[in-house]
Amino acid sequence: MKMIVGLGNPGAKYTGTKHNVGFITMDEFAFQHKFQFNKSKFNAVYAEEFIGTEKVLIVKPQTFMNDSGQAVRPLMDYYNIELEDLVVVYDDLDLPVGKIRLRQKGSAGGHNGIKSLIQHLGTSDFNRIRIGIDRPFPGQTVINHVLGNFPKEQNEDILFAVKDTAAALNYWIEGHSFIETMNEFNRKS
Repeated sequence: MKMIVGLGNPGAKYTGTKHNVGFITMDEFAFQHKFQFNKSKFNAVYAEEFIGTEKVLIVKPQTFMNDSGQAVRPLMDYYNIELEDLVVVYDDLDLPVGKIRLRQKGSAGGHNGIKSLIQHLGTSDFNRIRIGIDRPFPGQTVINHVLGNFPKEQNEDILFAVKDTAAALNYWIEGHSFIETMNEFNRKS
């Protein structure tokens, strides 16, 4: 069983914001596979479906970004998910809009959702896909930047990144290792 977690903040106020690109990606992935987020447990909404012969959980924690680990860890324990079967999708200030980067481990890099996951999982060794949202423009706070919407001129770039991330997730679920998935998709973007 695989578990894909998109990080974001619940509620209409945050829909479409840069910080919710993980949720946006989960929505696109669910749409592509005709899945519904029809389950709720441990402060998360999720879909539990098969893709081919692989059972997959597609998860959107509802704890708000900074407490994402509070939802993810209990779900992993409940479904007996191994760390190597987890992928976390989230926004990254250090990548340009439209770029994605896959990694098997790393620091939180200042991302509070990842800090929470590292704290609750007890390790920083988990698969992740970072989606670039770029840095704030001069004079803009990080909070205003991440909680703002993408400008219209970036819509095409972010859509490409979301679809590329979904393609990487499909590639991984088809049976490729995460290292193979990294090699395939890190060179594309």
